[in-house]
Amino acid sequence: MIKGTQLRDAFISGANSISNCRQQVDALNVFPVPDGGTGTNMSMTINAAKRELETLRDDPTVEQVAKKAASALLRGARGNSGVILSLLFRGFSKGLEGKQEADAKDIANALSMGVTAAYKAVMKPTEGTILTVARLAGEHAQQLAAQEEQLTAAQMWKEILVSAQDALAQTPEMLPVLKKAGVVDAGGQGFVEVWKGMLSVIEGGEIVASLEEQQAALRKRKHTAWQQNLTKRTSTSATAPSLSSIKRTRTQTHWLCAPIWNPSVTVSL
Repeated sequence: MIKGTQLRDAFISGANSISNCRQQVDALNVFPVPDGGTGTNMSMTINAAKRELETLRDDPTVEQVAKKAASALLRGARGNSGVILSLLFRGFSKGLEGKQEADAKDIANALSMGVTAAYKAVMKPTEGTILTVARLAGEHAQQLAAQEEQLTAAQMWKEILVSAQDALAQTPEMLPVLKKAGVVDAGGQGFVEVWKGMLSVIEGGEIVASLEEQQAALRKRKHTAWQQNLTKRTSTSATAPSLSSIKRTRTQTHWLCAPIWNPSVTVSL
């Protein structure tokens, strides 16, 4: 079962996941307009929900989390991809109405309701886009939910991700403009990144760290290592050093005076 706190943290993790790779998703953007903004728009949209959920108390129900996220997503929606993402999670929230916790069937039903809401809102749905990726993943989830042997909520979430990834790989065959450019659908890729980030919490209890958090952690590790090295230097014996040790100390001191953090260094994911 998925608890409200898990779903809250999952949304935050999903927001970090798409934010971390927004530039890569932007680079895929060729449909409907090659404006290179899909990753950025989806990131801005779900980060609106992240900010709202970070203020939520520690004992919410899944209904409360999903409803708060959906409202923030709708108000913060940017671009076509952001609007569709908000509609998917608006329907998702309706599927969790009245729920304290969510099991595998609840998740499958919620995603299907999200897909229905998104398709209804688009005047002329185009296959080979985020809509297709979410729909095929939702259909797979419903098939699994109908089986006699029931999955756990975490297993269902992972199955949805795998199905979405499979559907994403097929988008170039559904939309000629994608095949011509040699890319998959940007919105579909964004949806996969969000769902993947959410799975990190649902399956392993770990929120995906944002790039800013990763860089801060790296700076902290560098500073800690610097302090430890400095402590070792100051705690050496007071006996007169040999010529060789003086040379070595001078070399190491020069290293210690180097900048602790180089702004040009980026975190490789």
